[in-house]
Amino acid sequence: MKLVIVTGMSGAGKTQALKMLEDMGYYCVDNLPISLVDPFTDLSLNHVGRLQKIALGVDIRSGEELPQLKDVLKHWEQRGVCYQVLFLDAGDPVLIKRFKETRRMHPLAAGGRIEKGIELERERLAFLKKSSDFIIDTSHLLTRELRKELEKIFVEAQDYKNLYITVLSFGFKYGIPSDGDLIFDVRFLPNPYYVEDLRKRTGEETVVQEYVKQGGTADLFLKKLFDLFDFLLPNYILEGKNQLVIGIGCTGGKHRSVTIARALYNWLALHPGYGVKLFHRDIENDGWKKQAEKEG
Repeated sequence: MKLVIVTGMSGAGKTQALKMLEDMGYYCVDNLPISLVDPFTDLSLNHVGRLQKIALGVDIRSGEELPQLKDVLKHWEQRGVCYQVLFLDAGDPVLIKRFKETRRMHPLAAGGRIEKGIELERERLAFLKKSSDFIIDTSHLLTRELRKELEKIFVEAQDYKNLYITVLSFGFKYGIPSDGDLIFDVRFLPNPYYVEDLRKRTGEETVVQEYVKQGGTADLFLKKLFDLFDFLLPNYILEGKNQLVIGIGCTGGKHRSVTIARALYNWLALHPGYGVKLFHRDIENDGWKKQAEKEG
């Protein structure tokens, strides 16, 4: 029997995840009282036509009973019950925005500030996140991208390293991305803006990429960048990081940054252990070709 505990922050997408798992053949039960989790599992294990795949939604709604889940999980380990924990997370600003958009109250806010409720929830769920097998940060995920990540884990059984990477191209003149973890300035590369035939084209086009890469400097930079991430990414995973935003910036965010971001995305996509997404933030600014894209 496959048994999955689906948990995480309120507003991070647990309900959607349970619906998706149900579509994948899991029998899903949400917000089951902690006192009933163990008896329900025993019933499922011992039933003649026992369920093959079960997903249990457990979160902060369990209230004062939540800490009892530690004893339940310990009991399962002693009995040899195989289970996995899926933790859905998102950045605080994203969670606040989602609560405000839906006009829902955070379960721990008690009529007060959402920020305080989120802070308290993180404290109470820390033990679950620490013991999680899979952590998915949904801050930058579309619904279809979340489904894809769940399918990788629970259908395709791929090796999942709990790191979702967003490669973000941008223009410095429009501001540095506030959520960028690592920012790289590629304004030292040849600039197609000063070539009349290339000015209104973008770094997604071969002719622009070839111009940016002339002389070999861009390729050398990419090689060093790949070497850097070969070192960094496994260490980020060991440290527990589950979401990384890599910003690639040039002046306007149309040519050089797009070219390098695309090359980095293509390289990262060759590594099946990472979830990767590409986003060109400023490629459509100034009325130029509207080509901002999201890829997963």
